[in-house]
Amino acid sequence: MAVDRDHKIEDGQVVAGKVGHDRIQQGTAGQSIGEAIRDWYGLRGGDFEKIEVEVEIHHDGHFIVIPTSVKMRTARRERALEKVPASLSFHRDHQSKRWREQIDFVRGQSACDVAWAASQMKRVVDDNKDSRARNILECDLLRTAGAFSILGLELGAYLGRGYDCQMSSFKFNSFPSYRCPVEIKKRSTGFRYQVARYPKLPRAVVLCMDHDIVNAPSHIDFVELPVLVDYLSRQ
Repeated sequence: MAVDRDHKIEDGQVVAGKVGHDRIQQGTAGQSIGEAIRDWYGLRGGDFEKIEVEVEIHHDGHFIVIPTSVKMRTARRERALEKVPASLSFHRDHQSKRWREQIDFVRGQSACDVAWAASQMKRVVDDNKDSRARNILECDLLRTAGAFSILGLELGAYLGRGYDCQMSSFKFNSFPSYRCPVEIKKRSTGFRYQVARYPKLPRAVVLCMDHDIVNAPSHIDFVELPVLVDYLSRQ
């Protein structure tokens, strides 16, 4: 919660205070911003002296804090924190650095596992290219669940309402496990239904055969299966 210089938060309530500067307080979150940054960026040792951030104001009224650098009390220099745009996206226009790093990491541990994952995904892609593909349901993409688990994405149960796989999670390399709903679509333009139906969208990932949506919400990532298969097969 953003708090001005003359107020503070006590027991979840905003009360008068004399801190003397505008700031961000923890509010009802389970951990402070500093603790969250320490977890998600793998920072170890010492206390923060300074945290530089960028802030984006969401149209629903909340703000998104993006740390760009930190200075630890025990360190001589500031440490830059890399911003990775669309970090969970992998499609024809953008192959996230996080996905590429994760694929390299898994391949370094077992190239055979990556080759197997690519072969399983390719079977689904080839089936959906068949002339009879119009009769294949979108949930057919769930045949790739085992392959995706090799690469770090655990698809949750397919619910068929709300977001298809709400309890999905990503575990990339040394990063903490990240819970994020996954929506299954043949074409990403079909996601417009969720945009209209669920105006307060969480961050979500759309797994699709064809990424054709234009001007998608900035907090939605897209994984285009044929593009991922092609990348895995060429490496």
